[in-house]
Amino acid sequence: MEKRIVPVLEMSCAVCAATVEKTVSELPGVAEATVNFAANTLQVVYDSKKISLSDIRAAVQAAGYDLVVSDNAEADAADAEHKHYVDMKHRTAGAWIFGLPVMALSMWIHEPSAVWTWVLLLLTLPVLYLGRSFYVSGWKAARQGRANMDTLVMLSTSVSFLFSLFSTVYPRFWISLGLVPHVYYEAVAMIIAFVLTGKLLEARAKQSTSASIRSLMGLQPKTARLVEADGTERDVPIGMLRPGNRVSVRPGEKIPVDGVLLEGSSYVDESMISGESEAVAKQPGDRVLAGTLNQRGAFYLNVEASGADTVLSRMVRMVREAQGSKAPVQGIVDKVSAIFVPVVIALSLLTFVIWIAVAGWNMFPYALLSAVSVLVIACPCALGLATPTALTVGIGKGAQQHILIKDASALENMCRVSAVVLDKTGTLTEGSPRVVGEWLSPDFDRYAPVLLAAEMRSEHPLALSLAETLWQRGYRPADDLADFESVTGRGVTCSCGGFSFWVGNQALAEERLPGVDLPGGYTVYFGNDRELLALFEVKDALKPTSREAVARLKQCGIEVYMLTGDKESASAEVARAAGIDHYRWGVLPDDKERFVLELQQAGKCVAMVGDGINDSQALARADVSVAMGKGTDVAMDVAMVTLMNSDLLLLPRAVMLSRKTVRIIRENLFWAFGYNVVCIPVAAGILYPMGVLLTPMWASAAMAFSSVSVILNSLRLR
Repeated sequence: MEKRIVPVLEMSCAVCAATVEKTVSELPGVAEATVNFAANTLQVVYDSKKISLSDIRAAVQAAGYDLVVSDNAEADAADAEHKHYVDMKHRTAGAWIFGLPVMALSMWIHEPSAVWTWVLLLLTLPVLYLGRSFYVSGWKAARQGRANMDTLVMLSTSVSFLFSLFSTVYPRFWISLGLVPHVYYEAVAMIIAFVLTGKLLEARAKQSTSASIRSLMGLQPKTARLVEADGTERDVPIGMLRPGNRVSVRPGEKIPVDGVLLEGSSYVDESMISGESEAVAKQPGDRVLAGTLNQRGAFYLNVEASGADTVLSRMVRMVREAQGSKAPVQGIVDKVSAIFVPVVIALSLLTFVIWIAVAGWNMFPYALLSAVSVLVIACPCALGLATPTALTVGIGKGAQQHILIKDASALENMCRVSAVVLDKTGTLTEGSPRVVGEWLSPDFDRYAPVLLAAEMRSEHPLALSLAETLWQRGYRPADDLADFESVTGRGVTCSCGGFSFWVGNQALAEERLPGVDLPGGYTVYFGNDRELLALFEVKDALKPTSREAVARLKQCGIEVYMLTGDKESASAEVARAAGIDHYRWGVLPDDKERFVLELQQAGKCVAMVGDGINDSQALARADVSVAMGKGTDVAMDVAMVTLMNSDLLLLPRAVMLSRKTVRIIRENLFWAFGYNVVCIPVAAGILYPMGVLLTPMWASAAMAFSSVSVILNSLRLR
């Protein structure tokens, strides 16, 4: 099975998106197909042994649309959309140039003579030509036995134009019936002008909804400097690179691929991936990621992944897939959209019949105008755009803030979270022990190399942290360490320069210095046979932002729990420092899963936050799984939501983003449904007894505004 995201061309409304989705879903070999109207993309899962992308494209073309399946699909789709946008600008401008005179003359001449009706006809014909896309699309849909937004425009303008044309050529027919031969060319011209304007504004606004993903895509360079076997360098496209190639990176350049440093060193700004503001020192053997910025030094690296296989590309792909997914509420909208256009056509005919039945044939012009207004004002586009535009903006905004959301369901579930379960190590705390030391001897520079050499040979887990701390402070191990011996459960002993030394816990210190009053509570003691030289405390410190993050979660009305396998004293200290009232210590992976289940059985929506591996059982059980990480493959694969850096403040941000996005979706759906519920009866003439009758011209303006307003409301998330 293969999963691909393919750009779709020539969709004009939500019904078009539903048509493409249904067409592809029914193909043999296709397991899943989802169309995002806001992003103009098709996300398809298919069996490549049974069907190819070319076959899928052929089926979509037969339905009246098209797919971009070239190797450079993104760029080709962008070019096609740009050309379409420019063409639409020209056609919209032309429609207004010819349409405004038609409207002005129609308002100025209430009962136009035969000459003026022909003038109006000649001015309307260019507008019809400029709006020809509605008729082409509507006819294609009709041939497939379907109806879309363009069908409504085609029917409304065709009925108005043909009636006006008949009245222009044979006015005597209406005069013989005692009726005035009215023409409605202004309705035709202004419907097309307003709908084209709405489509133009909609296209421009939809481009803004994808701005976040485009900014992510722009992080990765298009070329790299390949080092040949003879040492020469040349610029090549990223797609030409393969694992094992050697690439040169100069100061100030973006790193083009994922790889490992071979030669040189530098500081790399990884904030665009991890969100960490401080540049990271890189030495030979360290890994670097595509899209990050090399600050100072020049270096050579060995390519591990390039193009679509880099961490950045996987981030972009994940965001695109999330934007293309459907929120549960979208299912209702899809069902409504599927029957929307046929229902509107039926309501239009019913409007005409009721007008004639109630008011008689003398009100024929009003019956016709009302029927046309119903066709024009109904707008499935607003319904179709309500959910995907908000999701596209919200998920893209999250990616910009280093919050990767896997799909629309995760985003929707996040807003309902009432309890958060936090792992301690690596989530609330730094995840690596930090050494706090106190030298008691004035000759610490003399003794530090001995301590470093002893800890480098020790197998105790804390020895590594202490050794790293001393190394970072500039000390180097003594060369003449001898008589090294490990004392099980207590520490180590050794000799150097003819003197004996020991490093260990308080029990070893008391044994080596009997009768000496030793301070308690420290983790590591260091001394010789005569005196205590140094004391160290090794502990996993709380992250600087953890307490604020917990406070913000509580402000959101969310209960916060901490689970850890650590001992009670250490757990209590971290919980107190973080401001967490509910915590459990000494828990195993099974215990964490059972605790999440207990909260769910108590009626809570639970988010579990962990590292994506040790907490996998609890993450799988939770309603929302959140991984803390720095862009690792495992974190992105395991969790519904990935916080790309170590800052726990991203968690309350993710909750607030989810709540705002879902609120925007609900607002969009309310206004989209409410718009049609209110406007269709008004267009049908329900307010005519009060002297209010909506003309097709203003109906088309209202329809265009409804779609644009939904997108603009979604863009507030930015």
